[in-house]
Amino acid sequence: MALTPCSSTSFINKKERKNYRTHDDISSMICFAKINPPSCNLKAKSSNQEVQFLNSNMEEKEKFHMLTSSTHSNNSSTKVPVFVMLPLDTISIGGNMNKPRAMNASLMALKSAGVEGVMVDCWWGLVEKDGPLKYNWEGYDELVKMVQANGLKLQVVMSFHQCGGNVGDSCSIPLPPWVLEEISKNPDLVYTDRSGRRNPEYISLGCDQLPVLRGRTPIQVYTDYMRSFRERFKNYLGDVIVEIQVGMGPCGELRYPSYPESNGTWRFPGIGEFQCYDKYMKASLAASADAMGNESWGRGGPHDSGQYNQFPEETGFFKKDGTWNSEYGQFFLEWYSRKLLEHGDTILASAEGIFKGTSCKLSGKVAGIHWHYNTRSHAAELTAGYYNTRNKDGYLPIARMFAKRGVVFNFTCMEMRDGEQPHSANCSPEGLVRQVKNATRNVGVELAGENALERYDGGGYAQVLSTSRADSGNGLSAFTYLRLNKRLFEPENWRNLVEFVKNMSEGGNTRLPECDSSRTDLYVRFVKQSHAKKNAEVAVV
Repeated sequence: MALTPCSSTSFINKKERKNYRTHDDISSMICFAKINPPSCNLKAKSSNQEVQFLNSNMEEKEKFHMLTSSTHSNNSSTKVPVFVMLPLDTISIGGNMNKPRAMNASLMALKSAGVEGVMVDCWWGLVEKDGPLKYNWEGYDELVKMVQANGLKLQVVMSFHQCGGNVGDSCSIPLPPWVLEEISKNPDLVYTDRSGRRNPEYISLGCDQLPVLRGRTPIQVYTDYMRSFRERFKNYLGDVIVEIQVGMGPCGELRYPSYPESNGTWRFPGIGEFQCYDKYMKASLAASADAMGNESWGRGGPHDSGQYNQFPEETGFFKKDGTWNSEYGQFFLEWYSRKLLEHGDTILASAEGIFKGTSCKLSGKVAGIHWHYNTRSHAAELTAGYYNTRNKDGYLPIARMFAKRGVVFNFTCMEMRDGEQPHSANCSPEGLVRQVKNATRNVGVELAGENALERYDGGGYAQVLSTSRADSGNGLSAFTYLRLNKRLFEPENWRNLVEFVKNMSEGGNTRLPECDSSRTDLYVRFVKQSHAKKNAEVAVV
């Protein structure tokens, strides 16, 4: 039987449904850890200066403290709604909602905290698992109704990538089996590095317009998927479902899979590798070189660009005066980044046509690749497809493309500070965020943010509050917090979240948290081995 959004059939049986109550029904029954009054004042300086503490009561140690209000622009006092990402495995392999009663309780708690809504991945590998054009939206239908019942909003990610093998991936959801079957027949359907390693995270953009998926092109497959979603959930679009984030690459981000963590291929802060060695990408490169009248440039990617875990100065291409700045290097990087922009524009154009008139926002996600940002070549950004160097702004073309399609520019690493990063990696997440804020402001595109890594401490929240304001560049229109799990509901962590949401609703001008004192892991892959066991023991909701 075909189910519709209004169908009474559900994965929640009637007996179980009777136990569900909305936030309004049982708000008085939920008890959260008491938030004590602030114990000392803070004077906030610039992000590069230390926070000075004016001690008033050392016996009471709280994360959040009163801050004397200062004058800000109107934009900096705008309310910034906060969303919370749901667990990656919110929907099971079988298509049902995982732990629905626990999820309902979690949604009620988030509502009580003042959260605007939640975000969920709609995995291609789950929905179209049973065959081409055979969609199973049942678990997501149940989730949408539950979100609505709790008075929350929903951001939905069209996740055309696999889950597993990257930072924070807690489960494995591969691409649909029938797609994997096609890949086994034709391995060039996926991204490939210079050594011939195949990456099954996402279909190579080199075959975007070729009918390689049982008679359909990848773009047609993504389009059909989004159209099916629109038809199934049309009664909720613009009301409950307020944003569609369109996946355009690994981790749902517009980028190449240049730093894959699976099997230890890459580790922070390696420069990564170019992903242009499947036959479709090689053919495109050769055609571009021929058009330039230099056939030799199209015989492959740079021969001197090094390996995944090297540093820029260890390579001929990325070093200070390397090949990246030569005529050949400029040709290659222009081609490599242009292909990524064309891929994103094609998918977003399709999404724009499908969701036009639904009152849903469209968004696209760009990765916060902050390591080696303080070098001339910005090697890690280049291998990911962002042609951003000391002499060239690589985020302005992306912002322009998003603006053309009316798409929100969603950016990560909003919680990171330069001083938290290892000196040897030449990181500058703050400089990177400033650059993106300026690029989006210059073209008039809306900017939203996420934290790249799980953070529960006051320092992380303070940085988000700082970057959310429009004091330097574009302010944030929304922020999505990563991620809902059991650890978030620990008393101190929950207090921090509640206060953070309150601050964001007030424009971030009334309170700021103190610096990080929780020994949180602050940058990618510098995670202590002892934390691996702890993470394994944390059962997500």
